[in-house]
Amino acid sequence: MHANLYALGAIALWAGLAALGLALKHLPPFLLTGIALVIGSVPAWPLVRQWRVPPSTLALGICGLFGYHFLLFIALRLAPPVEANLVNYLWPLLIVVLAPVVLPGLSLRPGHVVGAVMGFAGAAVAILGAGQASGSWSWGFLPALGAAFMWASYSLLTRRVRAFPTAAIGLFGLLSGLLSLACHAVLEPRVVPSAADWGLLALMGLGPLGGAFFLWDKALKTGDARQIGVLSYLTPLASTALLLLVTGQGLSGSIALAAALIVGGAVLGTRTRERRAGTDPASA
Repeated sequence: MHANLYALGAIALWAGLAALGLALKHLPPFLLTGIALVIGSVPAWPLVRQWRVPPSTLALGICGLFGYHFLLFIALRLAPPVEANLVNYLWPLLIVVLAPVVLPGLSLRPGHVVGAVMGFAGAAVAILGAGQASGSWSWGFLPALGAAFMWASYSLLTRRVRAFPTAAIGLFGLLSGLLSLACHAVLEPRVVPSAADWGLLALMGLGPLGGAFFLWDKALKTGDARQIGVLSYLTPLASTALLLLVTGQGLSGSIALAAALIVGGAVLGTRTRERRAGTDPASA
């Protein structure tokens, strides 16, 4: 139960990412992400002694935080953003489906599958209902799918590598932020953030691109990845709803339908248990 609360905390912080991104849309994406990731690592700086992790774990962390955002930005540049974002949100479904493959001792129950599919359907209704879909194919969907696989794989593989302190997420964020800033220097025009921008960047760094990662790591280390994957579909729902409110568009019938699908799927997925007690190490 505590793990699900950590996951919900991360989801609550991620819900504000789209609204903050809209307010900072005049900043190049790699600059924005790089600064926010570096800021997000700051709370873990006093725990730098806990940053000692094996090279393979460090590589996994950088692939997760930097690789995911890199592929997502490529997708958003090459593909219609609405559809690309929807493909990106396959990652909760992939977490549910891949959990029994990656994590020993887990099995996939029908409730997990149905809950994940309901969640994806709700995400599709929320995202497509809020944007103008083009309905055309784009090669940018491939990096979007790659981003979804990257985040799902990172989320699950943190349970397979040697146990590491959650404080080490600060190292992952710091190095990923520096790599993003390097991409900005090579790929994007130079921009100087204003004082107001720095305030919003601090909020983004301490929230969706900082604190959320620490909560997410804690959730995955102590909880059931299948249940957390289903719960994760609250992210696009909350993000889209908040974005509509911030832009003054108001909530629509599609958001209500999406909420019903996602909440229903989350309830079904989180209430699904193994047939025999003790078969799932995450529930111990």
